[in-house]
Amino acid sequence: MKYKISDFRVDFRVTQQEWDRLLSKRLRGEQILSCQVLRRSVDARKNILFVYHLAVELNRRLSEVEQKALNVEEYAEEEYRLPCSAEEGQRAIAGAAGGRPVVIGSGPAGLFAALILAECGFCPLVLERGEAVEKRQQSVEHYNRTGELKENSNIQFGEGGAGTFSDGKLNTGVKDSGGRRMKVLRAFVSCGAKEDILYEAKPHIGTDYLIRVVAALRRRIEELGGEFRFETRADRLCTEAGKVRAVLTEAGEEIPAETVILAIGHSARDTFAMLREQGVAMQAKPFAVGLRIEHRQELIDRSQYGQYAGDRRLPTAEYKLTHQAENGRRVYSFCMCPGGRVVNAASERGRLVCNGMSCQARDLENANSAILVGIDERDYGPGVLAGLDYQRRLEEAAFCLGGGDYAMPVETFGDFKAGRTENFQIGGVKSSLECRSCPADLRTLFSPEINQALVEGITAFGRKIKGFDQDDALLTGVEARSSSPVRILRDEDFVSPACRGLYPCGEGAGYAGGIMSAAMDGIKTAEKVIEAYIRRNQ
Repeated sequence: MKYKISDFRVDFRVTQQEWDRLLSKRLRGEQILSCQVLRRSVDARKNILFVYHLAVELNRRLSEVEQKALNVEEYAEEEYRLPCSAEEGQRAIAGAAGGRPVVIGSGPAGLFAALILAECGFCPLVLERGEAVEKRQQSVEHYNRTGELKENSNIQFGEGGAGTFSDGKLNTGVKDSGGRRMKVLRAFVSCGAKEDILYEAKPHIGTDYLIRVVAALRRRIEELGGEFRFETRADRLCTEAGKVRAVLTEAGEEIPAETVILAIGHSARDTFAMLREQGVAMQAKPFAVGLRIEHRQELIDRSQYGQYAGDRRLPTAEYKLTHQAENGRRVYSFCMCPGGRVVNAASERGRLVCNGMSCQARDLENANSAILVGIDERDYGPGVLAGLDYQRRLEEAAFCLGGGDYAMPVETFGDFKAGRTENFQIGGVKSSLECRSCPADLRTLFSPEINQALVEGITAFGRKIKGFDQDDALLTGVEARSSSPVRILRDEDFVSPACRGLYPCGEGAGYAGGIMSAAMDGIKTAEKVIEAYIRRNQ
């Protein structure tokens, strides 16, 4: 019988032999047949501890009194169950007038929607405006070397989505009662990710692994009957009587489709405009903008681990910080990348935006994260696409600050705080950018209210992490794509109310924020699609 142990705390330095002894003591000598780590986190508030949740198999069933005495509970892992068998799916497709489902976009939402559809026999067609991930990686590296941008294949667009060139963080606050979270994690592991993502409290894959994992996931979908068409941008939905009939591509091909999953990501601005023009219901959504900040990773490690900073038994230290500014603005860290680098994440000509990434080892010199300020209609004005236009203005200003040739504008926090407009200082934190950068007055990007909130927030964070607000902390601009500026509306069946057969999903549609929540939303959307197919076929 399996039982769950919560909050099993041990010093991070204990040997495996000592760990086993402590667990046996915790269970008062009960015979343990097997032990599975369900979750591991770090508690560094006083003595540094690893905190475990475990599933242990014992050689006998415990009574309720014994369970209470040992502070354990019966454990049964929740397995994800597919909505139907492949045979049922094939019958539903064969009887459907509209043919197989089409998925637009191959980020986490699109890939996992396609995976579930393929496992259920629906043989989805995936349209992706960017390149396959192997070719996409070459395009990103070429851009970093030369500044020659491919607008449809870059850090934002291409197989795997924007998350492919990030830290590959897999933590999520989304509640999951159907086993979808573990379905996603196990799929990643089976495609080449390290097994520790199954139990680490803050799991991450790393960009270097993600590229291989995404390619393997595509191959699995293809083996199950799915099809991918890369460098194929969906330019228009062909509709009839308020229902999708086909997808028109940039090349002019009309692809019949009465079921379309829209998983376009948060940067598909041309697609947002097209959907708005075609009357697809959407609304503006508050989001956040700011700058990316870099420190030496050893500063963050010392703050978290003290004398044990750098100990290889400990994960590279992270942080998550929030502050309410005096002017009412929320300031917070986002997408923290330990031992990583800042990246030039442009996807449009004449515009610049930054992001962060880490490889699996998280072993580079700097830590970075976005420092964001929440914004709303007060900043970008009325209109469904007003936030999108505001993003573009910020990115155009950043492009000009960088000299107009895709060099990234950077500034020390000391200069930013002092409002220096020339004679910029060079600090001890060196930029981790692989592309060119140049010093600039980043205050010109934002309103005085946002600048005030940024300075106040970073200063407040310095009271939580000593040295966070040091003068030579390095800022890079601009962070403008932390989330989608719009929400594409859908009903309880995940269908667009203005366009039957259209299923908006993922981060671009405003229903997710990060790899895991987007992947899980893709799964939920596929489930709704399958339900509709089977219902029509009955």
